[in-house]
Amino acid sequence: MRLLRRVTVILLILLCVLLLAAAAARAHRRGAAFVVIAAGMDGAAQRVAQWHTTAVTEMPVRSIPWRSGALRTRAYRPARADGRGIMLVPGVHAAGIDEPRLVGFARHIAAFGHPVLTVELPDLMRYEITTGTTDMIEDAAAWMLRQNEYRGRDGRIGLLGISFGGGLSVVAAGRPSVRDGVSFVMALGGHADLPRTLKYLCTGIQADGSTRPPHDYGLAIVLLGAADRVVPAPQAEPLREAIRSFLEASRLDMVDKGKAALEFARARSLAESLAEPSRTYMGYVNDRDVARLGPVLLPHVAALGGAPSLSPERSPLPPSPLYLLHGTDDNVVPAIESTLLARYAASHGGRARALLTPLITHAEVDRGSTAAAMWRLIDFWADVLDE
Repeated sequence: MRLLRRVTVILLILLCVLLLAAAAARAHRRGAAFVVIAAGMDGAAQRVAQWHTTAVTEMPVRSIPWRSGALRTRAYRPARADGRGIMLVPGVHAAGIDEPRLVGFARHIAAFGHPVLTVELPDLMRYEITTGTTDMIEDAAAWMLRQNEYRGRDGRIGLLGISFGGGLSVVAAGRPSVRDGVSFVMALGGHADLPRTLKYLCTGIQADGSTRPPHDYGLAIVLLGAADRVVPAPQAEPLREAIRSFLEASRLDMVDKGKAALEFARARSLAESLAEPSRTYMGYVNDRDVARLGPVLLPHVAALGGAPSLSPERSPLPPSPLYLLHGTDDNVVPAIESTLLARYAASHGGRARALLTPLITHAEVDRGSTAAAMWRLIDFWADVLDE
């Protein structure tokens, strides 16, 4: 999570100006410091930003109950806790709460005085977006609300969800068991309507009619969910095994190219062992051929994602404010999803703030841009951290 070096001076100047400002600018000083640290800035900017942080203790993994079993969680405790607890909900990723970027993000938030709890969602770890995941988020939030260490002065907590976990967090926060206990919900790269998002992954056509080539990784996840709809029943599980191999290789490709190459080779080998039409569809996955795979899956997106508990636009909204942060170039969940969710909330009496920024990719800060874009990101985080 590193910005291009050309924004170092911009950040440092902005941060120093804020540090010299009146007490009323405290939230923006914290926002600037958070952006510097979350972006992995080095040198003077980081040293100044660290004035606003406190030490963080990463606690051992523990299990908490939910209606159908138990969930692994990890707590991050700030030495000086002066903010409400925040539940950090992962996106679709096999590593769950052990994913290094999630761990780093949790530590960054906790360093600014917010106790953080990360919650592992087994279905998302299997690359499956299910109604059960929304139940898990709801039950984990209800558990947090029973723990004194997480409740703010007003007795409430915050929710922050990443990618598809962001949209599901908005849905969970609107449920009666927790809606009055949630102070805010933030979605980073989240969706408003799941079928519409899946349609984009199949076609590359966004809700406003514009086009952007979709990420093949996202379409592989759609095929995983639709396997039993597009191939004969005996072929579904072997096809899913091959898809999971490809997705695991894609994950490894970010951290270990050697292991990734072996797993990609395994995915191709599994494809060769499949019967038709599974072999052809898996060939599309391995070749990253979204143009041919998309039309196969498009007829099934309404059934795959149509449950109300999978989409904020199809469920009761929480009464708390929504903070929607999205990368303008996101090609997994298009940025227009955050714009549409903000409009939907406004039309239904809710409060939402959406920021679309070139400083964010799908779910992390990693690009440089203008001073104006940087200021908007600082202002956004200032509001979130001050909730």
